[in-house]
Amino acid sequence: MKQAETLDKEQTTELSCPVSKQGRRTFKTWVKRLGWAGFFFFLVKGLLWLIIPYLIAKGLF
Repeated sequence: MKQAETLDKEQTTELSCPVSKQGRRTFKTWVKRLGWAGFFFFLVKGLLWLIIPYLIAKGLF
């Protein structure tokens, strides 16, 4: 019975975001913090995830 009562109540307080404004960073800021070395590391890693299975399937690796 209590559950039905709570479902009928209206929300009277404004919802707040659990992440602070300082914590909300854009992709651009994230890339700046990571730097070019990090960008190229993940680029190469991603390409290897595509190339190695291809080479294994072709029997070259």
